[in-house]
Amino acid sequence: MRCRIVGAPVQDGAGRMGCEMGPSALRTAGLVAMLKELGHEVEDLGQVQRGDVRPLVHGNAALKALPEINAWTVAIAQAAYEASQDAMPIFLGGDHSISAGTLSGVARRAAEAKRPLFVLWLDAHPDFHTLETTASGNLHGVPLAYASGRPGFAGYFPDLPVAVEPSHICTLGLRSIDPAERHALNETGVTVHDMRAIDEHGIAPLLRAFIERVASAGGMLHVSLDVDFLEPSIAPAVGTTVPGGATFREAHLTMEMLYDSGLVTSLDLVELNPFLDERGRTATLMVDLTASLMGRRIMDRPTRSYSGSH
Repeated sequence: MRCRIVGAPVQDGAGRMGCEMGPSALRTAGLVAMLKELGHEVEDLGQVQRGDVRPLVHGNAALKALPEINAWTVAIAQAAYEASQDAMPIFLGGDHSISAGTLSGVARRAAEAKRPLFVLWLDAHPDFHTLETTASGNLHGVPLAYASGRPGFAGYFPDLPVAVEPSHICTLGLRSIDPAERHALNETGVTVHDMRAIDEHGIAPLLRAFIERVASAGGMLHVSLDVDFLEPSIAPAVGTTVPGGATFREAHLTMEMLYDSGLVTSLDLVELNPFLDERGRTATLMVDLTASLMGRRIMDRPTRSYSGSH
């Protein structure tokens, strides 16, 4: 596969400094070499450059860095659109606000290909606040709401060329949802699998059902992997740790199933804060998970058909 690496060193959307070092840490942890070892053709496009910041004032006084995130979203959306032409873009964050731009860009590309875009959101949080409902004001909490066309972004974020259909979104691993987000998720029909659902059913059946929906629709699949999807004890380098996340085995299983599906067309790796890491272990884990998504096998399993024949 042809892969394009796009660095998006954004930290304006997070509550603390450090995410702007994320792309460098992922590169240092061997992302490009790993992709080449797996036989992929890799082009590293370097870092997105933010455009001009224009003054923006919103009624919600809690909002932080709104002009900066607007400017970043414009630049990242264009970079994502360009990088997704005849290639799989891998976006290195930066905080999760980069997905406002990455989703906008790849949704535009999918619409031109006349294929539906599906989104798998691997995160402790749904990031489904609007500019009105966020109490923290940290704009890494709004990208999924923006990209799916929720109201209230017009004039503050770039106009969306194409919105992602909410029924095409699956959030997996949630364990911190604000009341306003819960209401909005229920109202729009986003598929929500929190950690309780994973505990009750296992991650595989939940993910398999979503993969089958994407396949039957002939869809393209964007995967957005937030460090805080993972259990903090294995992935400490994130400013928004929530206990009880996905285990090492659950995370690798998720990635291997996604690889087996052959459906993933773009990927975000977000919220890595190297300043909070322990000797690069979280960056290394994110690269290892990407390797599983891109075809690294612990052992080559024989392919079995769904009918049960061997």
